[in-house]
Amino acid sequence: MKIAILGSGISGLSVAQMLNKEHEITVYELKPKIGGLIKCERINDCLFHKVGGHVFNAKNPKVQEWFWSFFDKENEFIKARRNAKVYFNGQIIGYPIENYLYLLPQNDVADILNELLGLEKYKKKLPNDYENFEEFLKGNFGEKLYNLYFNPYNTKIWNTDLSQVPMEWLEGKLPMPSLNEIILNNVLRKEEEDMVHSYFYYPKENGSQFIVDRLSKGLNIITNFNSENIKVDINNKIVIENSEVFDKVIYTGDIRKLPIYFRSIMESNNYWDEIQSLKSNGTSNLFCETDDGNISWLYLPESFTKAHRIIYTGNFSDSNNRGSNRKTCVVEFSGKVSYETMLDEIKLLPGNLKALSYNYEPNSYIIQSKNTRSVIKDLKEVLEMKNFYLLGRFAEWEYYNMDKAIEAAQALSKRI
Repeated sequence: MKIAILGSGISGLSVAQMLNKEHEITVYELKPKIGGLIKCERINDCLFHKVGGHVFNAKNPKVQEWFWSFFDKENEFIKARRNAKVYFNGQIIGYPIENYLYLLPQNDVADILNELLGLEKYKKKLPNDYENFEEFLKGNFGEKLYNLYFNPYNTKIWNTDLSQVPMEWLEGKLPMPSLNEIILNNVLRKEEEDMVHSYFYYPKENGSQFIVDRLSKGLNIITNFNSENIKVDINNKIVIENSEVFDKVIYTGDIRKLPIYFRSIMESNNYWDEIQSLKSNGTSNLFCETDDGNISWLYLPESFTKAHRIIYTGNFSDSNNRGSNRKTCVVEFSGKVSYETMLDEIKLLPGNLKALSYNYEPNSYIIQSKNTRSVIKDLKEVLEMKNFYLLGRFAEWEYYNMDKAIEAAQALSKRI
């Protein structure tokens, strides 16, 4: 078949490679440069992850097998231990915070433990038994720790009311420690080893741009594409730019910005208002030089700064700092924050930060509501009857990391 793929992020490039051996594939990219959220660029020969800091880690063996078929794990990648921390009360403490309660003020620790002991009297619920994210956090960690850490941090990131966040959206992303585990981890000073990214792999050169460039090899990619140039002919074939006829199209862009023809399908099936009401946050990222250290991620829950985390990409590979005698990092803010404001904000943060560059991405984090998944599921079925498929974080409105994006691409390529 002739198949068009709209978008060259990790989802688009992955499904293109999966289908390329058996079908004629063309990838269309809206922007001048491929890579979507995981693209990077060099600033003064230092590597700037323009939207966060992307690494590879997967528990799914099929995802691992497919990914490593494109790379030399031993010679092209570095295996690193996730060294995440929390900046709290002016000190750097361990992550996740419930394992490091002993570093908090004594009165706070007493209140937190009393609440945890009180919660232990009740039968433990599974995550999906809770009505929403707020109830889950309070039900597992108590009001004190919720107010000190979980609420301010998560509100900063998601910029939304946590009581409106459904649990299904966060499946597989949530901590579920028992009281015994919390107490043991604090007494024994035990490090967390079961987190999704406890260990990760990172390219020795050029970060996630290296992954993009490798996955793009052998593919026919057209950049600066206008997605409005899509029509459907009388034979139910999809026509792009008035000449190229495709049997199927895979769309990895923002579902709120579907090509006009497919918007009309949404309107006729009463999906348009639902899709247009979907919420997302952009991110403002300030690329900085920083003092030497060994942290990978530093979370910033407190209100003294608008920033919510620092990603020390310069610690992932020395080649990321090639143009500087210091390490580099990315300071991330939710929403659109002016460059001048970000410059003021980094004065409040540790590391003697010095700005090198910045980027605003209008669409980074997706937020689901209670009926998002059912609406997307129904819409997928309608669109697939027209040979038009949705894939990826923004098309499926799922908070996919790299491994989950590849997993979803595998499922779709198998169906096709």
